[in-house]
Amino acid sequence: MSLWSILRSRLRQGRRTVAYPAADPVLPDRFRGAPEFAPAKCTGCGRCAEVCPVGAVGGPRGGIRLDLGACLFCGECAKHCPSGALSFGRDWRLAARRREDLVAVSGAERPLAEALEGRMLALFGRSLKLRAISAGGCNACEADVRVLTTVVFDLGRFGIEFVASPRHADGILVTGPVTENMRLATRKTWDAVPGPKLAIAVGACAIAGGPCRGRPEIAGLEGAGIPVDLWIPGCPPHPVTMLDGLLRLLGHPPAERRIP
Repeated sequence: MSLWSILRSRLRQGRRTVAYPAADPVLPDRFRGAPEFAPAKCTGCGRCAEVCPVGAVGGPRGGIRLDLGACLFCGECAKHCPSGALSFGRDWRLAARRREDLVAVSGAERPLAEALEGRMLALFGRSLKLRAISAGGCNACEADVRVLTTVVFDLGRFGIEFVASPRHADGILVTGPVTENMRLATRKTWDAVPGPKLAIAVGACAIAGGPCRGRPEIAGLEGAGIPVDLWIPGCPPHPVTMLDGLLRLLGHPPAERRIP
């Protein structure tokens, strides 16, 4: 193929990078975002809690509680709710700075991720280098993290890049449940990052152990002694959810719009 053929093909393709955050993201029809509650419809049957494979759903009648950090977004709870009191909406904004903020309760407002404070924001607000760690994951979260570096999402345009060495990083981005076999390696990678530094947990496994939560083979980030600065739930999280959380962490929240 000649150079002119390549250039003509590229011109026909046009712009491939998504407009987000300047415009709303285009999400697939099967996308499951933040939960939506209708407390008045809840009969207290407890069916949603019974079918949840990871125990992420609970609460008394009219007070549904869903732990987004543990949630696999399988949709079984909504599917088996006889009254339609629980469903998943289209809101991609799921990231949080505190673990407890991932617990969604009917009737309560769910906080969005906040920006870093003071010196940390001044240091990383315009440039953030991350060392990705796959700590025993199934490769789903890892694949979507890699998608962020493609021309479609172009993470580098926001000053966020992945680096090969923790010595060159400002923090780590962890996927997978941090198995016992990966606990020491994860801790050593964290220790190798010069301070001040950040830790970001991506996906249900990194946050709460995923389908393997509670197993003795799972150490978790807490077991590795790593404090987390940003939690991004999902199984796996959509790239837009990850991008939104990272931008909010760095003090560049997208313009708030009406969620479809």
